[in-house]
Amino acid sequence: MEKTAVGLVYECLRCGAKVSTEELELRGGEIKCTVCGYRVLKKIRPPVVKRVKAK
Repeated sequence: MEKTAVGLVYECLRCGAKVSTEELELRGGEIKCTVCGYRVLKKIRPPVVKRVKAK
């Protein structure tokens, strides 16, 4: 049931460090910044804009 996206990156809201999913999995799957230990991370969105046609 678990799906891990390749290249997914999170950003710590306290220190601004970028943490990849591979780093989180190596630390036991715990959602925590690897630099400061803060537990609030936000997912960085890709710069690609998705356009959907209106019907």
